[in-house]
Amino acid sequence: MTEPLLRVRDLKTYFVTEQGRGTARAVDGVSFEVQPGETLGIVGESGCGKTVTSLSILRLIPEPPGHVRPGSFIEFEGRNLLTLEPRELRAIRGNEIAMIFQEPMTSLNPVFTVGDQIAEAAIVHQGLGRAAARARAIEMLRLVGIPDPDERVDHYPHQMSGGMRQRVMIAMALVCRPKLLIADEPTTALDVTIQAQILELLDRLQAELGMAVMLITHDLGVVAGSADRVVVMYAGQVVEQAPTPELFARPLHPYTEGLLASVPRLDAPPAGARAGGRLHSIPGQVPAATAWPSGCRFHPRCPYAWDRCRAEEPPLLDAAGTGGTGPGSHTVRCWLLTEPRRRTPAPRP
Repeated sequence: MTEPLLRVRDLKTYFVTEQGRGTARAVDGVSFEVQPGETLGIVGESGCGKTVTSLSILRLIPEPPGHVRPGSFIEFEGRNLLTLEPRELRAIRGNEIAMIFQEPMTSLNPVFTVGDQIAEAAIVHQGLGRAAARARAIEMLRLVGIPDPDERVDHYPHQMSGGMRQRVMIAMALVCRPKLLIADEPTTALDVTIQAQILELLDRLQAELGMAVMLITHDLGVVAGSADRVVVMYAGQVVEQAPTPELFARPLHPYTEGLLASVPRLDAPPAGARAGGRLHSIPGQVPAATAWPSGCRFHPRCPYAWDRCRAEEPPLLDAAGTGGTGPGSHTVRCWLLTEPRRRTPAPRP
Protein backbone atom coordinates (compact mmCIF):
# COMPACT_ATOMS: atom_id res chain seq x y z
CA MET A 1 0.00 0.00 0.00
CA THR A 2 1.35 3.44 -0.92
CA GLU A 3 1.78 6.16 1.68
CA PRO A 4 -1.16 8.59 1.87
CA LEU A 5 -0.70 11.88 0.07
CA LEU A 6 -2.62 13.67 2.86
CA ARG A 7 -3.12 12.44 6.40
CA VAL A 8 -5.44 14.28 8.80
CA ARG A 9 -5.52 13.17 12.44
CA ASP A 10 -7.73 14.44 15.28
CA LEU A 11 -8.28 17.83 13.61
CA LYS A 12 -10.03 20.30 15.91
CA THR A 13 -10.90 23.79 14.67
CA TYR A 14 -12.79 25.98 17.12
CA PHE A 15 -14.21 29.51 16.89
CA VAL A 16 -14.64 31.86 19.86
CA THR A 17 -18.05 33.50 19.44
CA GLU A 18 -18.95 37.05 20.35
CA GLN A 19 -21.05 38.15 23.32
CA GLY A 20 -20.05 35.17 25.43
CA ARG A 21 -22.11 32.59 23.54
CA GLY A 22 -19.42 29.97 23.97
CA THR A 23 -16.94 28.23 21.69
CA ALA A 24 -18.14 26.77 18.39
CA ARG A 25 -16.45 23.40 17.92
CA ALA A 26 -16.90 23.44 14.15
CA VAL A 27 -14.49 20.57 13.51
CA ASP A 28 -14.03 18.30 16.50
CA GLY A 29 -11.63 15.39 16.09
CA VAL A 30 -11.75 14.65 12.35
CA SER A 31 -9.42 12.01 10.88
CA PHE A 32 -9.08 10.71 7.30
CA GLU A 33 -6.53 10.04 4.56
CA VAL A 34 -6.29 10.86 0.86
CA GLN A 35 -4.34 8.43 -1.33
CA PRO A 36 -2.36 9.58 -4.40
CA GLY A 37 -4.61 9.86 -7.45
CA GLU A 38 -7.88 9.01 -5.68
CA THR A 39 -11.09 11.00 -5.29
CA LEU A 40 -12.30 11.27 -1.69
CA GLY A 41 -15.87 12.52 -1.27
CA ILE A 42 -16.75 14.41 1.93
CA VAL A 43 -20.53 14.71 2.41
CA GLY A 44 -22.93 16.05 5.01
CA GLU A 45 -25.52 18.73 5.69
CA SER A 46 -24.67 22.43 5.80
CA GLY A 47 -23.02 23.24 9.11
CA CYS A 48 -21.41 19.83 9.66
CA GLY A 49 -17.82 21.13 9.23
CA LYS A 50 -16.92 20.16 5.65
CA THR A 51 -15.72 23.57 4.48
CA VAL A 52 -13.95 24.40 7.77
CA THR A 53 -12.05 21.10 7.42
CA SER A 54 -10.83 22.06 3.94
CA LEU A 55 -9.86 25.59 5.02
CA SER A 56 -7.99 24.16 8.03
CA ILE A 57 -5.85 21.99 5.73
CA LEU A 58 -4.61 25.10 3.91
CA ARG A 59 -4.48 27.15 7.14
CA LEU A 60 -6.97 29.66 5.78
CA ILE A 61 -8.97 29.90 9.03
CA PRO A 62 -9.08 33.53 10.20
CA GLU A 63 -7.29 33.84 13.55
CA PRO A 64 -9.04 35.20 15.59
CA PRO A 65 -11.82 34.15 16.00
CA GLY A 66 -10.83 30.69 14.73
CA HIS A 67 -7.92 28.48 15.78
CA VAL A 68 -6.72 24.96 15.11
CA ARG A 69 -6.33 23.28 18.49
CA PRO A 70 -3.03 21.78 19.72
CA GLY A 71 -2.88 18.05 19.07
CA SER A 72 -4.30 18.38 15.56
CA PHE A 73 -2.13 16.86 12.83
CA ILE A 74 -2.21 17.53 9.06
CA GLU A 75 0.55 15.85 7.07
CA PHE A 76 1.09 16.36 3.32
CA GLU A 77 3.83 14.23 1.75
CA GLY A 78 5.52 13.85 5.12
CA ARG A 79 5.35 17.55 6.04
CA ASN A 80 3.23 18.73 8.95
CA LEU A 81 1.34 21.69 7.47
CA LEU A 82 0.48 23.06 10.91
CA THR A 83 4.14 23.69 11.79
CA LEU A 84 5.37 25.14 8.49
CA GLU A 85 6.64 28.70 8.31
CA PRO A 86 4.43 31.10 6.30
CA ARG A 87 6.96 31.15 3.41
CA GLU A 88 6.99 27.34 3.21
CA LEU A 89 3.19 27.23 3.37
CA ARG A 90 2.84 29.77 0.54
CA ALA A 91 5.00 27.49 -1.63
CA ILE A 92 2.43 24.70 -1.14
CA ARG A 93 -0.82 26.70 -1.39
CA GLY A 94 -1.93 27.02 -5.00
CA ASN A 95 1.10 25.06 -6.17
CA GLU A 96 1.00 21.55 -4.66
CA ILE A 97 -2.45 21.87 -3.03
CA ALA A 98 -5.07 23.94 -4.84
CA MET A 99 -8.67 24.75 -3.96
CA ILE A 100 -11.84 25.55 -5.86
CA PHE A 101 -14.10 27.67 -3.68
CA GLN A 102 -17.90 27.51 -3.50
CA GLU A 103 -18.92 30.74 -5.22
CA PRO A 104 -16.84 31.82 -8.23
CA MET A 105 -18.29 35.34 -8.44
CA THR A 106 -17.00 36.19 -4.94
CA SER A 107 -13.72 34.28 -5.39
CA LEU A 108 -12.73 36.02 -8.64
CA ASN A 109 -11.50 39.61 -8.46
CA PRO A 110 -13.89 41.79 -10.53
CA VAL A 111 -11.23 44.36 -11.52
CA PHE A 112 -8.73 41.94 -13.08
CA THR A 113 -9.15 39.93 -16.26
CA VAL A 114 -9.53 36.18 -15.87
CA GLY A 115 -6.26 35.74 -17.78
CA ASP A 116 -4.35 37.84 -15.24
CA GLN A 117 -5.88 35.90 -12.36
CA ILE A 118 -4.97 32.52 -13.87
CA ALA A 119 -1.47 33.71 -14.78
CA GLU A 120 -0.72 35.05 -11.28
CA ALA A 121 -0.18 31.60 -9.75
CA ALA A 122 2.19 30.60 -12.57
CA ILE A 123 4.20 33.81 -12.07
CA VAL A 124 4.38 33.45 -8.28
CA HIS A 125 5.01 29.70 -8.00
CA GLN A 126 6.76 28.79 -11.24
CA GLY A 127 8.65 31.98 -12.03
CA LEU A 128 7.17 32.47 -15.50
CA GLY A 129 7.43 35.81 -17.26
CA ARG A 130 4.34 37.78 -18.22
CA ALA A 131 4.24 36.53 -21.82
CA ALA A 132 4.77 32.88 -20.84
CA ALA A 133 2.19 33.16 -18.05
CA ARG A 134 -0.37 34.62 -20.45
CA ALA A 135 0.27 31.74 -22.87
CA ARG A 136 -0.21 29.30 -19.96
CA ALA A 137 -3.51 31.01 -19.05
CA ILE A 138 -4.77 30.62 -22.63
CA GLU A 139 -3.68 26.96 -22.56
CA MET A 140 -5.59 26.41 -19.30
CA LEU A 141 -8.75 28.09 -20.63
CA ARG A 142 -8.59 25.79 -23.64
CA LEU A 143 -8.00 22.78 -21.35
CA VAL A 144 -11.14 23.50 -19.30
CA GLY A 145 -13.26 23.84 -22.41
CA ILE A 146 -13.83 27.59 -22.71
CA PRO A 147 -14.39 28.55 -26.37
CA ASP A 148 -12.21 31.23 -28.00
CA PRO A 149 -9.62 31.23 -25.20
CA ASP A 150 -7.41 33.78 -27.01
CA GLU A 151 -10.27 36.27 -26.73
CA ARG A 152 -11.71 35.19 -23.37
CA VAL A 153 -8.34 35.58 -21.64
CA ASP A 154 -8.92 39.37 -21.66
CA HIS A 155 -12.48 39.21 -20.33
CA TYR A 156 -13.55 40.17 -16.82
CA PRO A 157 -15.56 37.82 -14.55
CA HIS A 158 -18.82 39.75 -15.06
CA GLN A 159 -18.59 39.09 -18.80
CA MET A 160 -18.86 35.32 -18.26
CA SER A 161 -21.70 32.98 -17.32
CA GLY A 162 -21.75 31.04 -14.04
CA GLY A 163 -20.55 27.86 -15.73
CA MET A 164 -17.68 29.69 -17.43
CA ARG A 165 -16.64 31.35 -14.17
CA GLN A 166 -16.55 27.95 -12.52
CA ARG A 167 -14.30 26.71 -15.36
CA VAL A 168 -12.05 29.73 -14.80
CA MET A 169 -11.80 28.76 -11.11
CA ILE A 170 -10.77 25.25 -12.15
CA ALA A 171 -8.19 26.68 -14.57
CA MET A 172 -6.78 28.86 -11.74
CA ALA A 173 -6.57 25.88 -9.42
CA LEU A 174 -4.86 23.61 -11.96
CA VAL A 175 -2.44 26.04 -13.62
CA CYS A 176 0.46 24.75 -11.45
CA ARG A 177 -0.50 21.07 -11.87
CA PRO A 178 -1.19 20.43 -8.14
CA LYS A 179 -0.91 17.00 -6.51
CA LEU A 180 -4.13 17.58 -4.53
CA LEU A 181 -7.21 19.53 -5.58
CA ILE A 182 -9.79 20.47 -2.92
CA ALA A 183 -13.12 21.13 -4.66
CA ASP A 184 -15.59 22.74 -2.26
CA GLU A 185 -19.11 22.40 -3.68
CA PRO A 186 -17.83 22.92 -7.26
CA THR A 187 -21.32 22.63 -8.81
CA THR A 188 -23.35 24.75 -6.36
CA ALA A 189 -25.77 27.21 -8.06
CA LEU A 190 -25.20 25.70 -11.51
CA ASP A 191 -27.98 24.14 -13.52
CA VAL A 192 -28.01 20.36 -13.88
CA THR A 193 -26.52 20.28 -17.39
CA ILE A 194 -23.59 22.51 -16.41
CA GLN A 195 -23.09 20.50 -13.19
CA ALA A 196 -22.62 17.34 -15.24
CA GLN A 197 -20.15 19.12 -17.54
CA ILE A 198 -18.08 20.43 -14.62
CA LEU A 199 -17.92 17.00 -12.94
CA GLU A 200 -16.98 15.35 -16.23
CA LEU A 201 -14.29 17.99 -16.72
CA LEU A 202 -12.85 17.34 -13.23
CA ASP A 203 -12.77 13.58 -13.89
CA ARG A 204 -10.99 14.08 -17.21
CA LEU A 205 -8.43 16.52 -15.81
CA GLN A 206 -7.76 14.24 -12.84
CA ALA A 207 -7.02 11.35 -15.21
CA GLU A 208 -4.77 13.54 -17.38
CA LEU A 209 -2.85 15.19 -14.52
CA GLY A 210 -2.81 12.27 -12.06
CA MET A 211 -3.85 14.41 -9.10
CA ALA A 212 -5.89 13.44 -6.05
CA VAL A 213 -9.22 15.20 -5.44
CA MET A 214 -11.09 16.01 -2.22
CA LEU A 215 -14.67 16.53 -3.38
CA ILE A 216 -16.76 18.36 -0.76
CA THR A 217 -20.50 18.25 -1.38
CA HIS A 218 -23.93 17.69 0.15
CA ASP A 219 -25.05 15.83 -3.00
CA LEU A 220 -24.76 12.06 -2.71
CA GLY A 221 -25.46 11.71 -6.42
CA VAL A 222 -22.23 13.60 -7.12
CA VAL A 223 -20.07 11.32 -4.95
CA ALA A 224 -21.76 8.17 -6.30
CA GLY A 225 -20.49 8.94 -9.77
CA SER A 226 -17.13 10.50 -8.90
CA ALA A 227 -15.65 9.36 -5.58
CA ASP A 228 -13.56 6.28 -4.80
CA ARG A 229 -14.21 6.61 -1.07
CA VAL A 230 -16.68 8.62 1.00
CA VAL A 231 -16.34 10.36 4.37
CA VAL A 232 -19.71 11.25 5.96
CA MET A 233 -19.58 14.14 8.45
CA TYR A 234 -22.14 15.19 11.04
CA ALA A 235 -21.87 17.80 13.82
CA GLY A 236 -18.14 18.35 13.35
CA GLN A 237 -17.20 14.66 13.34
CA VAL A 238 -16.68 11.82 10.88
CA VAL A 239 -19.56 9.40 11.47
CA GLU A 240 -18.82 6.91 8.67
CA GLN A 241 -16.22 6.31 5.98
CA ALA A 242 -16.01 3.52 3.43
CA PRO A 243 -15.30 2.76 -0.25
CA THR A 244 -18.13 4.25 -2.31
CA PRO A 245 -19.72 0.96 -3.49
CA GLU A 246 -19.59 -0.40 0.07
CA LEU A 247 -21.17 2.73 1.56
CA PHE A 248 -24.06 2.78 -0.92
CA ALA A 249 -24.68 -0.96 -0.61
CA ARG A 250 -24.31 -1.19 3.18
CA PRO A 251 -24.76 2.12 5.04
CA LEU A 252 -24.26 1.41 8.74
CA HIS A 253 -24.69 4.78 10.46
CA PRO A 254 -28.33 5.91 10.83
CA TYR A 255 -27.38 9.35 9.48
CA THR A 256 -25.87 7.85 6.31
CA GLU A 257 -28.91 5.62 6.00
CA GLY A 258 -31.15 8.69 6.26
CA LEU A 259 -29.15 10.62 3.66
CA LEU A 260 -29.34 7.76 1.18
CA ALA A 261 -33.04 7.26 1.84
CA SER A 262 -33.62 10.96 1.06
CA VAL A 263 -32.23 10.66 -2.49
CA PRO A 264 -34.94 10.35 -5.18
CA ARG A 265 -34.69 6.92 -6.84
CA LEU A 266 -36.24 5.41 -9.96
CA ASP A 267 -35.49 1.83 -8.89
CA ALA A 268 -36.15 0.06 -5.58
CA PRO A 269 -35.75 2.39 -2.55
CA PRO A 270 -32.63 1.98 -0.37
CA ALA A 271 -32.70 0.89 3.25
CA GLY A 272 -34.83 3.20 5.37
CA ALA A 273 -36.75 4.73 2.47
CA ARG A 274 -40.49 4.47 2.04
CA ALA A 275 -41.79 2.46 -0.88
CA GLY A 276 -43.58 5.05 -3.02
CA GLY A 277 -45.20 8.24 -1.75
CA ARG A 278 -43.26 11.15 -0.24
CA LEU A 279 -39.48 11.23 0.03
CA HIS A 280 -37.93 10.23 3.34
CA SER A 281 -36.60 13.09 5.48
CA ILE A 282 -34.42 13.13 8.58
CA PRO A 283 -36.33 14.81 11.44
CA GLY A 284 -34.85 17.81 13.20
CA GLN A 285 -31.75 19.75 12.22
CA VAL A 286 -28.01 19.87 12.90
CA PRO A 287 -27.54 21.32 16.42
CA ALA A 288 -25.51 24.49 17.06
CA ALA A 289 -21.73 24.01 17.16
CA THR A 290 -21.67 25.77 20.53
CA ALA A 291 -23.93 23.12 22.08
CA TRP A 292 -23.34 19.66 20.63
CA PRO A 293 -25.53 17.04 22.38
CA SER A 294 -23.99 14.72 24.93
CA GLY A 295 -23.31 11.13 23.92
CA CYS A 296 -23.82 10.42 20.23
CA ARG A 297 -24.41 13.77 18.52
CA PHE A 298 -27.01 12.27 16.20
CA HIS A 299 -29.12 10.72 18.96
CA PRO A 300 -31.83 13.48 19.07
CA ARG A 301 -32.65 12.68 15.42
CA CYS A 302 -32.00 8.94 15.41
CA PRO A 303 -34.87 6.40 15.27
CA TYR A 304 -32.70 3.72 16.96
CA ALA A 305 -31.29 5.73 19.91
CA TRP A 306 -31.30 4.21 23.39
CA ASP A 307 -29.85 5.17 26.80
CA ARG A 308 -26.23 4.41 25.90
CA CYS A 309 -26.43 6.70 22.85
CA ARG A 310 -27.56 9.61 25.02
CA ALA A 311 -24.90 9.10 27.69
CA GLU A 312 -21.77 7.80 25.95
CA GLU A 313 -20.11 9.13 22.79
CA PRO A 314 -19.16 6.28 20.44
CA PRO A 315 -15.68 6.08 18.89
CA LEU A 316 -15.11 5.20 15.24
CA LEU A 317 -15.62 1.43 15.16
CA ASP A 318 -14.13 -0.89 12.55
CA ALA A 319 -16.89 -2.53 10.48
CA ALA A 320 -14.66 -4.15 7.85
CA GLY A 321 -12.12 -5.91 10.02
CA THR A 322 -9.22 -4.09 8.33
CA GLY A 323 -8.10 -2.41 11.53
CA GLY A 324 -7.34 0.98 10.00
CA THR A 325 -8.42 4.06 8.08
CA GLY A 326 -6.88 3.08 4.73
CA PRO A 327 -8.55 2.72 1.32
CA GLY A 328 -10.45 -0.49 2.12
CA SER A 329 -11.59 0.35 5.64
CA HIS A 330 -15.20 0.86 6.72
CA THR A 331 -15.52 2.70 10.01
CA VAL A 332 -18.69 3.83 11.80
CA ARG A 333 -19.28 6.08 14.83
CA CYS A 334 -22.31 4.20 16.16
CA TRP A 335 -23.12 1.85 19.05
CA LEU A 336 -25.40 -0.15 16.71
CA LEU A 337 -22.26 -1.88 15.46
CA THR A 338 -21.92 -3.48 18.90
CA GLU A 339 -25.67 -4.19 19.30
CA PRO A 340 -27.09 -4.69 15.77
CA ARG A 341 -30.36 -6.19 17.15
CA ARG A 342 -31.40 -2.64 18.13
CA ARG A 343 -31.70 -1.55 14.51
CA THR A 344 -35.47 -2.06 14.69
CA PRO A 345 -36.76 1.54 14.73
CA ALA A 346 -38.19 2.69 18.03
CA PRO A 347 -41.51 4.60 17.89
CA ARG A 348 -40.89 8.36 17.93
CA PRO A 349 -42.98 10.60 20.18
